[in-house]
Amino acid sequence: MTALTHFTKDPHGIVDYTVRWTSWLPSDDTISSSSWTVPAGIVKTSESNDTVDAIIFLASGTVGQIYEITNRIITAGGRQNDQTISILIEEK
Repeated sequence: MTALTHFTKDPHGIVDYTVRWTSWLPSDDTISSSSWTVPAGIVKTSESNDTVDAIIFLASGTVGQIYEITNRIITAGGRQNDQTISILIEEK
């Protein structure tokens, strides 16, 4: 899954973002692990996952900067996939 989803975030906010994998996962498979790649300049404060969702909390960021954050999952069935979200930092 390579679709890029776009969000905006205030530089002072700590906000959660979710990648829902149900459209990609077969009905008999679930997420067993999830990891996030976060570029310098934005801060990952926590991450978690359940059987179909991968969640990340992000803080900080530079106004006007766009950050691409990539989620990689591995499923119980041995599948692996990445999805990237795009975060634009703007004052709200």
